[in-house]
This record gives sequence, C-alpha cells and structure tokens, in this order.
Amino acid sequence: MSSIARRIADLFRIKANKALDRAEDPREVLDYSYGQQQELLLRVRRGVADVATSRKRLELQMATLEQAGGKLQGQAQQALAVGREDLAREALGRRTTVTAQLADLQGQHVALQAQEEKLTLASQRLEAKVDAFRTRKETIKATYTAAEAQTRITEAVTGIGEEMGDVGMAIQRAEDKTEQLQARAGALDELIASGALEDATLPAGRDDIQAELDRASAGGDIELELARMKGELTAASEPTPALESRDDADADRGPGKEAPS
Repeated sequence: MSSIARRIADLFRIKANKALDRAEDPREVLDYSYGQQQELLLRVRRGVADVATSRKRLELQMATLEQAGGKLQGQAQQALAVGREDLAREALGRRTTVTAQLADLQGQHVALQAQEEKLTLASQRLEAKVDAFRTRKETIKATYTAAEAQTRITEAVTGIGEEMGDVGMAIQRAEDKTEQLQARAGALDELIASGALEDATLPAGRDDIQAELDRASAGGDIELELARMKGELTAASEPTPALESRDDADADRGPGKEAPS
C-alpha cells in the first residue's frame, strides 16, 4: 500500500509540475522576482534610516551631556571662588557621572556609526544588483516576447498552430460538404434524366410517356441540326462553277497558247 501511495503521490507531482510549466509565464516570474528584490532593498534602506536616526539621537544626548558637564565645571569653579568647597565637590562629582555617561554614549555612537556605514554599503551594492537584474529582466522579457511572436507566426504559416489548425479543419469540412452536395446534385440530375425521379418544377399532369416523347423530340432536333451543319460544311468545301469552267478552258488550250484578251 505504501508503494502504491508513493506512486500516486509521484504521479500527482508530475501532473502538477506539467500543469505549472504550461501555466507559468517567465515574464511574470521575472517581474515577481524583481518586486521581491525591491521589497528587500526597501527594508535595507529602512534599516539604514533607523540606524541613522538612533545615531542622531545619541548625538543629541551627547551634546546635552557635554553641555551639562561644562555647566557643572563652571559651577564648581564658582563654588570655590565663594569659598563653598562642598558645593564645588558636589558639582565635580556630578560632572564625573556625566562624563561616564558621555563616554558610554560615545561608544554606542561609534558602534552605530560603523553599523550605519555597513548597511549603507550593503544598500548600495543591493541597489546595483537590483538595477542590473532589472536590465537583464527587461532584456529576457523582450527576447521571450519576440520568440513567442516568431513561434506563433511560424505556427500560423505552417498551419500547426491551434487557431490555424481549427481554420484548416473548418475549410476541410466545408470542402467535404461541398463535394457531397455536388455529388448529390449530380445523382439527382441523372435520376431525373432517366425518369426515376420527377421534376417538381414541371407542370402538373406531365406523365412519363410525354417525357419520353419530349426526349425523343429533343433528340430528333439535335439530329436535324447536325445534318444541317454537315451540309453547310460540304457546300463550303466544293469549288464554285466559275472556277471549274476556267480551269477546263485552260486545259483545252494546252501549253504555249495564250488566252484571248
């Protein structure tokens, strides 16, 4: 049972692959692949923008901490100037904390900047590949369209295409029906001429005896016409009397005699 099930599954996959091959249009597949690459490029660009935004936010925090550290340094100096060493010590302690935070942010800023540069380079490379794929895609699509058109033209010229095949079959059927109708019409004419069938267009009451008499009369008319034509041909081939008399006179004179003027 497992062997039968496996064979059925293989047969189903084979049929499905053939159906997909017939339904698949390479131009649509190329357009879909190009769309997927564009989406990937868009995600990479969004990643670059997000990293750049984080870097900019860190730069703003770093600027704020630098300002706070400078302010605390000034406050410590002012406290010492007025004899408040305790305030100066507090200000310097806060400044130390701010400096530590600033150093941590600077490390994060360096990491984000390196990541941004890598993503930017990757985005540029991916964009170049997408552009190259787009050019190649359009070339393949144009070549495929031209080959498809050439194939259809060749099929139409040779008559092996589905459309032209249907046209050829329709023409063949029309010719067969025409020949069949012509044969039927000829057979009916022969049957009418032999008297086996009656001509419905002739006047009512016309019997077969009258039909035979009409055919005999028509045949007699033809014989009379042939006799008349033969007589005309015979008369045309006989010489005229004037020519015969002149030939006899020339014969009576003999050679060396001239005819009287």
